[in-house]
Amino acid sequence: MNQPFEVQVTIDRNGAKPLYQQIAEPLEQAIVSGTVPPGELVEDEISMAKRLDVSRPTARRALQELVNRGLLTRRRGVGTRVTPSQVHRPLALSSLNADLIKAGFTPTTKVLSYEIIEASADEAQMLGLSEGDGVLKISRLRSVDGQPLAILTNHMPLELAPEWSQLQETGLYDSFEQKGIHIASATQVVGARAATAEESKILGDEPKAALLTMERTAYTAEGRVVEVGRHVYRPSLYSFRFTLFAQ
Repeated sequence: MNQPFEVQVTIDRNGAKPLYQQIAEPLEQAIVSGTVPPGELVEDEISMAKRLDVSRPTARRALQELVNRGLLTRRRGVGTRVTPSQVHRPLALSSLNADLIKAGFTPTTKVLSYEIIEASADEAQMLGLSEGDGVLKISRLRSVDGQPLAILTNHMPLELAPEWSQLQETGLYDSFEQKGIHIASATQVVGARAATAEESKILGDEPKAALLTMERTAYTAEGRVVEVGRHVYRPSLYSFRFTLFAQ
């Protein structure tokens, strides 16, 4: 097993720059320059504090500064690692799986739940169905290069539903295409909130970590609702990219 990366720094205890910055800055440079590659394990705060003869809160703050900037990722039981290259996703009518492959990443999917339910009043209105109609509700964990990236939750009319095995192998929109279902338009809302305890556990994040959210309703050219997705993403690994035009 490789030893965790140890940042080399000479601490100036009489200087004006705070000690945590003196540690964080050279570590940031090592990450940005590629000296420490994505996924590399970084020395923990206890070892760092002892080695550099600083307090544990100082070492913790140095690491947290880089976590806040998206350069480091902390996961319970795994440690602190250099964040993989962030996924910058354009706001386009495409699937996450296809976007990741196009960007050169290797996505994997784990189906967390696959259940057939009767549409409640809210679900029926959302999907353009009658109350009590069959609905498939699925939840999937999408990872990229071995790192948990997003939890994807979708509702769709039962007659359009892909098989469980399909969802393990391909993206949802690819599954629709294989059934001859063509998505022509969608409405989408992007937001943010704190993770629930269950989401934090699945994603390996700190409790109540910030998450990006995306809600999408997809339609056929005839205006039929194909699916409603409610997804959450880790912002340290993921962002949306907008293209804006002057009026």
